[in-house]
Amino acid sequence: MFVARDEALVAHNGEIANSKLSSQRFLRLSIDTKEEESYQFGWRSLQEQKSLRSIISIGDLKIQSGDSLTTFSSLRTLHVDSTRFSPLIESLHQLKHLRYLAIERCNDIKSLPENIHKMRFLQHISLNRCQNLVELPDNIAMLGELRFLDLIGTCVDIMPRGLCALTNFRTLLGFQAHMDGDWCSLEDLGSLPNLRHAELFGLKNVSASSFATKARLCEKMHLLFIALNCNTRMRNDGLITYRVCEKHQRIIEEVFDELCPPPCIQNVFIGQYFGHRLPIWMVSTATVTLSCLRILQIIGLPFCTQLPDVLCQLPCLEYLVVKTASAIKQVGPEFVQPNSDYQQPSSQIFVGFPRLQSMILVEMGEWEEWEWEENMQAMPALEKLTINVCKLRCIPPGLSFHASSLKILNIRGVNGIQSLEGFASVVELKLYNNPVLTRVSNFPKLQKLEILYCPKVELLQEMSALRRLWLRVSYSEKQLPLYLQSVNPSILLVDRCNAEVLASMALGNSGSEWNKFRHLRHVEAYADDGDIEKKWYLTYTSEPYSIETNISSRRQEFEQS
Repeated sequence: MFVARDEALVAHNGEIANSKLSSQRFLRLSIDTKEEESYQFGWRSLQEQKSLRSIISIGDLKIQSGDSLTTFSSLRTLHVDSTRFSPLIESLHQLKHLRYLAIERCNDIKSLPENIHKMRFLQHISLNRCQNLVELPDNIAMLGELRFLDLIGTCVDIMPRGLCALTNFRTLLGFQAHMDGDWCSLEDLGSLPNLRHAELFGLKNVSASSFATKARLCEKMHLLFIALNCNTRMRNDGLITYRVCEKHQRIIEEVFDELCPPPCIQNVFIGQYFGHRLPIWMVSTATVTLSCLRILQIIGLPFCTQLPDVLCQLPCLEYLVVKTASAIKQVGPEFVQPNSDYQQPSSQIFVGFPRLQSMILVEMGEWEEWEWEENMQAMPALEKLTINVCKLRCIPPGLSFHASSLKILNIRGVNGIQSLEGFASVVELKLYNNPVLTRVSNFPKLQKLEILYCPKVELLQEMSALRRLWLRVSYSEKQLPLYLQSVNPSILLVDRCNAEVLASMALGNSGSEWNKFRHLRHVEAYADDGDIEKKWYLTYTSEPYSIETNISSRRQEFEQS
């Protein structure tokens, strides 16, 4: 705004924007009225702004019959979000000089106009989350300057033929693989040498691996990100909603084998993969194929029974996600140490996952065991670990011993774990809905601890650096947990507790809860009757001594409820 000075208007109030538009001319306009539910910005307010080069509009537009885009012959950038845009779509081709077009979350759009090819300077098209968009015009293949196309969140499942002519493509998101007789849309990708980011859906539709070969992914020397999705409906537990026969699974495996990315790839996403084994390039040749890989996400593995055993050898891997892998019951030592074929120089000690900084292992509902002994060095750079929704019985000793950089640990919905101890570097620990967890100890640097719905926790110890403790217990609990007497955080937050507990705390040294929090510097506690609003509160300060609460004044209301 400073550089553009009087040439630009950035507004978050429709009425103020209207007043300025009526008295001044602009080259660039950005208006966000999404939070103004009672106000619609009128498209006709712009009609006198004939010199506009850029329009960014977020929120509902009031478009009337007869409105069009014809006025804006100089427009280079048009971005509209969350509005009704279909009345203007037929005049879109009038924007002869447009370079950037984003029509996002506009659910009245079903297609783009057939004459879109007249916009010959167009480089960028985003139709992100236009949920009712079902098709693209064939003439889109005539936009020779097109570099970016985003179809994520649309219902487009057939790609127009001829995209192979758009050799300037850099980013292609939401590309659907489909068959048309003996032709597959993947073939068009083979002639796009400049691709940098590609997201492919519907790979379950490809009838033979030879079509995947023609995509020539391994030859795209600029490709940094690839997402490969079988794309079908899955339940939250990771089980597919229809059966996949062995023949179809074998075809899927062969198709993914041929979609091998080039060695320059940095980010790989595998989604809803229905093979029994992961692609060959991720298992046997990963150290070469994925030598530059920094980010790997594998989401939706209903049939794979084990994780790849060469990921630990990837020299650049920093971020790893495995989600919804319902067939994995055990993670063996091969996850953190190389297989027998790996040749390590005799003068070096192998360290698995040497640069891994963040790992997320979630919704692995049958996972029970993780083998990793202390003599296996791995994950020295790991800073954040999340384990969520599984049956894991214990944290492996190798993790707490070797993950010396671990700062944030999240354990949520782990049904088998009973104790958690020995993490010398962790400063933030989040425990949520772990039903059999009883003991948490030896966290000497821990500063922030969250315990939410872990009803069997009895012991907290060796947490001398603890500064903040957030506690949420079941509403049925009638007292604070005894382990509060063994810790000394600067701040205790008790969130949504039973109102009887709060009333007892409000009695101070004459109440049954006094000895559990009297030694703490500051306490905040909130209670309710099941509603999310915090109706009753208590604050306690030890020096100077102070208890403030509204529980006494509303005690009668509580008893009646």
